[in-house]
Amino acid sequence: MDTPKRKKTMTPQDALMRLEALCAQSEQCTYDLRQKLYRWGITSTDSKKIIATLIKTRFVDDARFAVAYCRDKYRFNRWGRLKIVYGLRAKQIQSSDITLALETIDAEEYAEILVSVVKSKASTIKDVDTYEGRTRLFRSVASRGYEPSLIAQIIKEPSRWT
Repeated sequence: MDTPKRKKTMTPQDALMRLEALCAQSEQCTYDLRQKLYRWGITSTDSKKIIATLIKTRFVDDARFAVAYCRDKYRFNRWGRLKIVYGLRAKQIQSSDITLALETIDAEEYAEILVSVVKSKASTIKDVDTYEGRTRLFRSVASRGYEPSLIAQIIKEPSRWT
């Protein structure tokens, strides 16, 4: 019987090199990097040193990550501000960085995306003219993280989304 192969333990230097390569490819946040280091079996003291090195060399920047995350989620995933905020909080991004990232959202583009989300969902609902249909539409769009007041404004004007 063969003996099971042991996983090769990663040295802190190898971990730093891998994370530098990862950060060069795409924006990362310190929370995700800490999680990776933990999974790789790197001690907490070495993890802190590695993260500090990545921050010092500007491979990782949570404010820059927040802006990229915000832009990608509202443009490509068509998320609203609320869902973006919850996603950034889950990644332990500071409130000041979240606020700055949300300020980068173009209001007109955001409104256009919201209208397109309402239109696409409305086309799948049979009774969109009834109270129940509009409620279903409202809930669906709200679950994507859009603000209730904006949703209500658009739903009140069927000419914008029908």
